[in-house]
Amino acid sequence: MVGVRTIATPFAVSGPTGVAVRDRLKHLTDEDDRVLRLVGDHLGSLASADLRARCADALEHSAESWAMRKRMLTPVSSSRWAGSVTKASHDQWALARRCQAAHIQNLEAGIGMLRHRLSLPIGQRGSKRTPGGYRSRQEWHAKSRRLGVLADRQTAAVSDWRTGRVRVVRGGKRILNSLHHLDEAGLTKAGWRERWEAERWFLSADGESGKRYGNETIRVSPDGGVSIRLPAPLARLANAPHGRYVLTSKVHFPHRGNEWADRIEANRAVAYRIHLDVTKGRWYLTASWQLSPTKTVPVEAALADGVIGVDTNTDHLAAWRLDTHGNPIGHPRRFFYDLGGSADHRDAQVRHALTRLLNWAKTCGVRAIAIEDLDFQAEKTREKHGRKRRFRQLISGMPTGRLRARLTSMADATGIAIIAVDPAYTSRWGAQHWQKPLTGKTRKTTRHDAASIAIGRRAQGHPIRRRTAPPRDDQSDRHGHRTVQARPESLGREEPRPRIPGPRPGVVSPDAARTRATRTPKTVRDVRSDQEWVQDSLLLTDQERFLGPWSE
Repeated sequence: MVGVRTIATPFAVSGPTGVAVRDRLKHLTDEDDRVLRLVGDHLGSLASADLRARCADALEHSAESWAMRKRMLTPVSSSRWAGSVTKASHDQWALARRCQAAHIQNLEAGIGMLRHRLSLPIGQRGSKRTPGGYRSRQEWHAKSRRLGVLADRQTAAVSDWRTGRVRVVRGGKRILNSLHHLDEAGLTKAGWRERWEAERWFLSADGESGKRYGNETIRVSPDGGVSIRLPAPLARLANAPHGRYVLTSKVHFPHRGNEWADRIEANRAVAYRIHLDVTKGRWYLTASWQLSPTKTVPVEAALADGVIGVDTNTDHLAAWRLDTHGNPIGHPRRFFYDLGGSADHRDAQVRHALTRLLNWAKTCGVRAIAIEDLDFQAEKTREKHGRKRRFRQLISGMPTGRLRARLTSMADATGIAIIAVDPAYTSRWGAQHWQKPLTGKTRKTTRHDAASIAIGRRAQGHPIRRRTAPPRDDQSDRHGHRTVQARPESLGREEPRPRIPGPRPGVVSPDAARTRATRTPKTVRDVRSDQEWVQDSLLLTDQERFLGPWSE
């Protein structure tokens, strides 16, 4: 087909590589709260200084400089605390570099689009794939000035990339900028300061395999007891041997608690992080560990029992179950969620919607869910979509990355495979071929429901359209089978329907014995008019009446 881009092959999404569980530290005493604040503030200041040193090294960083930074931090903390701090600084610098590369890529895409549209005559219409020229000279002039702004930003970003310079804010740039508009953020100066300091604390410790309970710095025993190895300057606050402080709170992980218990009893590495939620005034402990790589299930094996196609939208998931031949079964399902409010609320809404989806998949006995491999990172710039502000807000608000990561992690525990398909034309072709045929008096099929069918059929390898075009001469099977519902290797697809042996209700067998010798009724009233009625003689014997005139 002319103008249609190549469709990528569906693939099975790899399972999660790690897991994190969290529990609240309840019933902490005032002394526990004070010790946690002192340790977090002390290690946070060390982490800030180490991150500054790591950013100063830029591209000249080496193993020797890393070891030197660790030796400088060991006397004022401990060897294990120093290792956790330096590793966190290195990971933060690497993350900033990846974000910097993505920023440069977005700038280059915007500059290329602006140059293309500025080179076209004013008012020239565009095509489906490429926008046309600008509508007026005023808009052309404004975009030419924006081109200069983006070019300057791109030059500065490329210069920073080549020198290895990154810009990192410990605690978050969003919280830092909220200082300038406290009224809009709903904060006071004291409240902002408390939140800012809590975000800059450092209370994270990496796990070590072979050590007791998998972590020597922040240790959690099988009964839930939490103890912390205090830094050297705060060793006076210890209430247990070897410079440790034992909290009065005990933790119990409701989610994946058995896996966590198995790991610590086997002395396998478990990383811990303690943080304070200033808004709620609660302390939390997060445990995380790496998962062993699991073998990905082949796509053919996952599709053996059908598939559920899922179309992602801004407020709901549209899903429809398909059989092995790509035919929709039953009615469509919609799983709604609300992306308003805080980040925790949005995350909970997505998690609840995915939980309902997976429960329905397990009820149906389906072992595969097909989703679109969506990525709007390069598709939501205003240089490409222009005045389509509502559309840019639409694609920016879709939680594609979070939803896919959540679904992959949750489906791995249930044994359901996630198949990613190319999102090209799924909504358009689904509405074209499936929306109208599946709409009736009692069911209204939406465009998103039809798209879910297209997604599921693409995962199975079927064309999205319901049937292929008829043969070109006399609509016979001379040039091939018309329907694509059955694959060529399907047994019996060209033969007539087999006869099922045994009696069938409502059907009389042709070999059955007749119960009456003639079809003439017994009553005179029902005799047909074309037959002649003959009265037997009363003097005939029974034998003569039986033999009749043919006995002669």
